[in-house]
Amino acid sequence: MLQGTAVRRGGSGIWLLVMMVVAALAVPASAAAEAAAPITLDTHGGDTWTFSQTITGQVRGEACAQVMVRAPRGVVAAAREGARFAAEVALREGENAVQAVCLDASEAVAARSEVATWTVRAPDVPVARVAVRAGEDVVALDASGSDEAPGEAAPLVGYAWAARADNPAPLLVAGDVRGLPVERDTDAALHVELPTVDGEYFVTLRVTDARGRSDESTAVFVVEDGAARAVDLAVWAPGWVDEAVVYGAVPYFLGGGFEDVRAHLDDIAALGVTTLWLSPVSEPAPDDFGYAVRDHFAARADYGGEAALRALIADAQARGLRVLLDFVPSHLSDRHPYHLDAARHGRRSPYHAWFDRDPVGEITHYFDWYNLKNLDYDNPEVRAYVIAAAAHWLRAYGIDGFRVDASWAVSDRAPGFWAAFRAELKRIDPDILLLAEASARAPPHRAHFDAWYDWTGRLGQWAWDEAFADGAVELARLRAALTHPAVPPAAAARTLRFLNNNDTGARFISRHGLALTRVAAALTFTLPGIPLVYTGDEVGAEFEPYGPRPPIDWDDPRALRPYYARLAATRASLPALRGAALQVPAHDQDDAVLVFLRPAVKGSEAALVALNFSGEALAVTVDGVDLADAHPISLAGDADGVVLDGATLHLPAYGAAVLRGRF
Repeated sequence: MLQGTAVRRGGSGIWLLVMMVVAALAVPASAAAEAAAPITLDTHGGDTWTFSQTITGQVRGEACAQVMVRAPRGVVAAAREGARFAAEVALREGENAVQAVCLDASEAVAARSEVATWTVRAPDVPVARVAVRAGEDVVALDASGSDEAPGEAAPLVGYAWAARADNPAPLLVAGDVRGLPVERDTDAALHVELPTVDGEYFVTLRVTDARGRSDESTAVFVVEDGAARAVDLAVWAPGWVDEAVVYGAVPYFLGGGFEDVRAHLDDIAALGVTTLWLSPVSEPAPDDFGYAVRDHFAARADYGGEAALRALIADAQARGLRVLLDFVPSHLSDRHPYHLDAARHGRRSPYHAWFDRDPVGEITHYFDWYNLKNLDYDNPEVRAYVIAAAAHWLRAYGIDGFRVDASWAVSDRAPGFWAAFRAELKRIDPDILLLAEASARAPPHRAHFDAWYDWTGRLGQWAWDEAFADGAVELARLRAALTHPAVPPAAAARTLRFLNNNDTGARFISRHGLALTRVAAALTFTLPGIPLVYTGDEVGAEFEPYGPRPPIDWDDPRALRPYYARLAATRASLPALRGAALQVPAHDQDDAVLVFLRPAVKGSEAALVALNFSGEALAVTVDGVDLADAHPISLAGDADGVVLDGATLHLPAYGAAVLRGRF
């Protein structure tokens, strides 16, 4: 391996040599140097997301005895291996002019390379870190693990604490100055009194260095049954995730842009959903759905740009909706400037090594996604770029998390990456959701995420697909899918349940009709997991997600909107439906009716769910469940048709029943 040697102050000989190089870079070389063998750099420079670069190149001829590489933060003597040289140079935020100089045996300049400009896009700021320790009466928050800026470091000189306004109760400083709000504390260590109200408590630290640069990190601790505890951010998710009902919004289908989604917010919130998932908002290639990302840091101009997106997020959050963005980390569009540069310049491009390549050097892709060029996660620049992009949206837009596209692909190519990704985002804000586009049945793909997809072990296959494949519902297959041994209860409780999304093709209602859609929708809301209502589901819209914009009739001709709202309200009213446990009791109609029990949570009522997947009215008797004190909940208003007669439950054709009680 080639290694460079950093030049330091001290030592008259080497320092004189450095001064000669600096002077040589500032004035024209002599005629002898002009005639000497040239020295070239391997790349022309470009964007970088780290604060150092290994500068490599080549000398030709015999005159070059030593190579020095100059960058704004210093001059480095390069290591040599034949005609090749390499030097690790430190960079500063912004543009960095880098040049190599060849010195002959007499320490005269023999040649100079072209100037390569490296632009550090990452902000050079300190890194705030908070360690939490929960005691009997006091919770200690410690900022001493915060780091100086990674580029041009400076001492940390300021610490400011702020408790989140919507914490369950005010946080007060403990110790000699007890009773003051935490905002009055400016030390690196903060001690707060144990709150008397249970819940999740968030405290934000802002550190500032001697150059005035700052960074923020939010810490969390939980009070439960009057006792405080720190949480492990590697696995912890905020409580709102367990209450979530997600609406997947594609601006293109809602009218064309961010303002159109804004116009639908009241209707979306009225469904009882808690979370808005926006399809990709980063600048894509022209006429693309959004996954062919051309700029990970820019809001889509065709949707209205940054101001319109900020207004949408603000209005959604004002209505109590969390906002998730669809984040695309696995690849770049073939129209991304980095790929265009790599395609144009080959190995001379600084981005040539950004892409995953097959044995013959071609950039890899999945399936027929020829325009989506896989990134190489062995490259630290790629890892830094992807994390910086996600952090940008989190910090700049105040969002509540990400649906991470093709997370399975990155897991397969770079199994260790998601741990670092999660650690950084949860350091910034632990109150976020990271939803993996990966199977609930694949523990390696679930790792480092808070939620995942209801897929089989086959990539992208809906877990219920085989049960609905032949028109008639096969309940034995559906039961097997719902109780699959690879998905333990804790994982089932964080599984995204859906009938439609961007990858399911023709809508469920197009393939199976209105009646079956209603009973299947009831299933998504009554199972353990996170229900998803995707654009237009609530009005029975029929379209292909990657096809032309459909003429969606938002007047709801099939009266599905109130039905979805009742499903969401029922789920919200029964803690058992939001729990993790699921039991499947025997009954006398198992060919046509799916019955399952959701046990009580913390002393609340249990729920019994019965779903008739047939076109005939049926009477059901459930083994081992006493329905004497059960109370049916109406899901379809006056037309419900559900009757409980002693131990027998009467269900209409394609009927759905939820019973609450002490079962």
